[in-house]
Amino acid sequence: MGSAHLTVNGTVVALTAEADTPLLYVLRDHLGLQATRVGCGEETCGACTVIVNGTARFSCTLPLSEVEGAAVETAEGLVSDGAPHPLAAAFQAHQAAQCGYCLPGILMRAKAHLDAGGAADRASLAAAIDPNLCRCGTHLRILAALQDAARTMQAGD
Repeated sequence: MGSAHLTVNGTVVALTAEADTPLLYVLRDHLGLQATRVGCGEETCGACTVIVNGTARFSCTLPLSEVEGAAVETAEGLVSDGAPHPLAAAFQAHQAAQCGYCLPGILMRAKAHLDAGGAADRASLAAAIDPNLCRCGTHLRILAALQDAARTMQAGD
């Protein structure tokens, strides 16, 4: 067993776990953050996507040892003082979820893209979330929600 310190959604946490434990399981099992989903376990579906130091990462294969001292963001961090982040608000307004299993990963990948100043046109947003799969077929609503959220984020609201 080893220990690690990281900041998750703005809160510094100290953990005791094996160094090779995937971040996904640390988030879910040690910290009780259930939004990050268990999907394929092979970096092919994107359900496990979180943001680490500003970059979207697959947490299913990312060992705890590689996030020592890192800032990690999960979908739980998209609500602050009861107010939803523009991405969460737009997804709700557009009813962009059907089953919702993929959405935490899509939201995190989109947030990383937009926070880094990525383009907010439909094609760029589609390319940004391409590593994440949605099997329900709500892609049109997802892209519409992303475009609305991008406009809100760029306006600084």
